[in-house]
Amino acid sequence: MASGCLSRESLKSLTTGSVDSFTTGSIDAGAPVDTARRDVARLAARYEKDPADVGTAMAYAQALRATDQGAQAAAVLQQTALRNPKNPAVLAAYGKSLAEVGRFGEAAEVLRNAHSPANPDWRVLSAQGAVADQMGDHVQAQRYYEAALKIVPGEPAVLSNLGLSYALAKRLPEAESTLRQASADPRADGRVRQNLALVLGLQGRFGEAEQVLTRDLGPAQAAQNVAALRGFVSQPNAWKAIRSAEKAKAPHVAAASAM
Repeated sequence: MASGCLSRESLKSLTTGSVDSFTTGSIDAGAPVDTARRDVARLAARYEKDPADVGTAMAYAQALRATDQGAQAAAVLQQTALRNPKNPAVLAAYGKSLAEVGRFGEAAEVLRNAHSPANPDWRVLSAQGAVADQMGDHVQAQRYYEAALKIVPGEPAVLSNLGLSYALAKRLPEAESTLRQASADPRADGRVRQNLALVLGLQGRFGEAEQVLTRDLGPAQAAQNVAALRGFVSQPNAWKAIRSAEKAKAPHVAAASAM
């Protein structure tokens, strides 16, 4: 998600003057970065010794993704998928990795094969929504998120993705309502609230956005972020920048997100 759309990779951080930290789509590198960095060399050696071991390949790719080596992760998972073309977990991971490096059409195709209609996976559905949002098909993206929510009603990660999909479609009241529902859930993390703050900012309600951000960032940093958000939103091409960022790179997805 979001996680489609307002990706942290494509929009620079509010703390440095823009809106990078707002995310949608469901693509999660998983392990903390410090842990992943320690693990990369160890897992690389294990993978080199036995590239056919699915568990090792998946762990290695996850560590690569967590350390911003998305292209390498996609290459590892491509080989793993070729060896295991019927393994839904491998296909799901491969599809997410393709989306993370901007190969959205390929990601959509791989994710279509990552689960069956008889046994749908809500995380894969949310990832499909994120990819559809990245490709500008917000109506289809919202269908994927709604299908995921039938499996996990009220899941804040999926609701967050859905809310930002509404925002990208300029359906801001629906975006706000959905993100408020997501942020009220105890399982929601700070990124869900950041998404809500973004939507409030897009409606010019910067005081409310600051209140939302203060919960996670503290007063000083929240004020700094809102000042940057105010500047971004005031630009005449703000919506164009958001939509361009959507296509630039796939969204991050957190532990609270759908992927």
